[in-house]
Amino acid sequence: MTLMNAGTRRVQPGEPAPDFNLPVVQEERTVSLADYRGQSPLFLALFIGLYCPFCRRSLARLNALRDALDAAGVRTLAVVATELENARFYFKHRPSRIPLAADPQFSTHRAYGIHKIQVDEAMLETIGALKINPTGDLPEPMSPAQGSLLLDQAEGYQRTEADLRDIERQWPLNKAQFLVDRDGIVRWANVECENDGFAGIGKFPSDQDIMSAVRILA
Repeated sequence: MTLMNAGTRRVQPGEPAPDFNLPVVQEERTVSLADYRGQSPLFLALFIGLYCPFCRRSLARLNALRDALDAAGVRTLAVVATELENARFYFKHRPSRIPLAADPQFSTHRAYGIHKIQVDEAMLETIGALKINPTGDLPEPMSPAQGSLLLDQAEGYQRTEADLRDIERQWPLNKAQFLVDRDGIVRWANVECENDGFAGIGKFPSDQDIMSAVRILA
């Protein structure tokens, strides 16, 4: 089940990866796809705002995977769809080992064909009845809203005004990951909910899946 609006099409493996130019969270500079072209492959992870606890946990997992990606000659960039100062405030207290870029208007999502899901009554009913535990951190499967609240409480996470603006702009927007080779061609892609429907909310590819995709480059 592909949860995308009619008329949208994401970038497919074998196609050129769209360029981007975004502010870096950890430094006073920008980053673009051109920085990697001809230099190294790139694992590009597109996240929504930091209000999403499943994104925060997936970012932590990606941090832990950095050494393996580096050893394979693949660089990593996570794009977080939140305001630059909001990202800098969060990561000041939770430093990231991977480069981060801020994209509050989720322009990179749109460039890669990842758009907000159409909201209708059936969609809201489906999500309301859904029980998930995508990261294994919940005591049992529960609704996305309940699970998010519980994880926020466990972390002591309090939503900022920027988080609230992100929710209004973004919801419901999928996360996605793309493996781009050194020539700027997408070689692998994974989009949240594309294969599992709404049951895929919050899921991030396993380390094994990511490293298997990296071996495509060999």
